[in-house]
Amino acid sequence: MKAKLSLLTTYYLLLSTLFGCGYTTHSLYRGVEKTIYVEPFANKVDILSENATSLSQRYRTYHPLMENDLRTAVINRFMSDGGLRIADKEAADLILKGELIDYQRDALRYENNQEDVAEYRISLIMHLTLSKQGQENPVWDEPNFVGDATYFTSGAQAKTEATALDDAISDLARRVIERTVENW
Repeated sequence: MKAKLSLLTTYYLLLSTLFGCGYTTHSLYRGVEKTIYVEPFANKVDILSENATSLSQRYRTYHPLMENDLRTAVINRFMSDGGLRIADKEAADLILKGELIDYQRDALRYENNQEDVAEYRISLIMHLTLSKQGQENPVWDEPNFVGDATYFTSGAQAKTEATALDDAISDLARRVIERTVENW
């Protein structure tokens, strides 16, 4: 009886190893394009707002060279996804162009006194275009592509704005890869 139980257990372990749960760490991308070039992103964030009603709205917070951090995150995400390889512009099948058009930090929740902010949302808004090499019409064009993250200013879940910004950059990079590879 022990031999049958041992044989049956081995059989089920072998089946579960072969078929698993369907999870994979590789991209499901199976398109004909194999390479992509990510152009340096342009920075179009207007840090001076002429239509602002108060001084705090007129000069907005901004983190220098954020467009470079975004491009690096997107490239790294493509490399870890593995569906498309990064290539030089001349050799790439696809070209991704982007402009950082806005950086927003919005208050979501206030403390009891209704003056101190307890939670913020950071949103990075980009205009992104994916084109095939040598073609004028884009594969897709997203004028308001958003990556965001929230953070608390105090308590057990508190984090800094810089950490939340890194999370928003990672979120945007993940969404770019999903949009490109899965072509939603």
